[in-house]
Amino acid sequence: MILAGDIGGTKINLALYDWDKGRVDPIREDTVWTGDYESLEEVLTEFLEEPEVTEPDPDELSEEDEDSSTTPPSSLSPLTAACFGVPGPVLNNTCRTTNIPWTVEGDKLAEFLHIPHVRLLNDLEATAHGLPLLEPDEIEDLNPNAPSPPPDGTRALLAAGTGLGESLIVWTGKDYQICPSEGGHSDFAPNNDLEIELLRYLRTSYLHVSYERVLSGPGLHLIYQFLRDTQKNEPTWFAEKLPTGDPATLIAEAGLEGKPDICKNALQLFVSIYGAEAGNMALKTLAMGGVYIGGGIAPKILPALQDGTLMKSFLAKGRYKRLLGKIPVRVILNPHTALLGAASVAADMNA
Repeated sequence: MILAGDIGGTKINLALYDWDKGRVDPIREDTVWTGDYESLEEVLTEFLEEPEVTEPDPDELSEEDEDSSTTPPSSLSPLTAACFGVPGPVLNNTCRTTNIPWTVEGDKLAEFLHIPHVRLLNDLEATAHGLPLLEPDEIEDLNPNAPSPPPDGTRALLAAGTGLGESLIVWTGKDYQICPSEGGHSDFAPNNDLEIELLRYLRTSYLHVSYERVLSGPGLHLIYQFLRDTQKNEPTWFAEKLPTGDPATLIAEAGLEGKPDICKNALQLFVSIYGAEAGNMALKTLAMGGVYIGGGIAPKILPALQDGTLMKSFLAKGRYKRLLGKIPVRVILNPHTALLGAASVAADMNA
């Protein structure tokens, strides 16, 4: 039995698998809110508790029930391996997470779980491990005119959610090597006058403005606030609605509906910057194997990613527009890709 986890700044996905050589459905899975817990050990304690078995009332049993066995199901098999994708740099199998106040240590988790070893991966590293396991209908192509990628082409992966993760997948001559990265924290580079104004606006509050500061759930909210404060176009009805839920979700949903205009414009600016950074990654890595867009936000705003705004920014690299036009750009639709990747790594630990 293996345990896999995708630890996010907002949510945590956990699953138990009886995994041998290929993708299988989980035996048990759950999603919880990260902010409800003080440590990963607390989350795991709750998840691994055996569910209570309620004995049936004899008076309510049918004849068919009486003939069947009423023996409670046996306990799950002991854990043999575990792997977790975590939001931050993993050094010496330890991660001080970026957007949650935790330090996750693989050796301490192994002792806690009574197994020989627990492997930690950067969350985008886990997503990269999950890519080969995806079905064709779990990926959406944004550049269908691009030729089929070469089997040895470098791939780039970026994913906006609570933060912005990035990683590379490089062909070594024998197989693919996944290279985790903290490129989401590199400097935000504006491409037009509006984005220059956005950078100036953000610099009044933040000494360092990274791509993550803009390309994330909180970043979409910041873009909205920038438009609100500079263009004075926030309708009262939406201003009153915004505190009632998650701001990024409400802005994105309203932006997809096309009203109010401030949300439509905020989402369009967000998508345009997303495309520009995807293009930056493609150029820096010569990602002829494709650029993959993951994370929790992309599937929820898929129509906005498909309307041409992202690809326009992706291709807007001067003399290299033609080269970038040959690179596939694909959206990962399966929200459990990182979980699948962590599970495959844990399964390999058993081999």
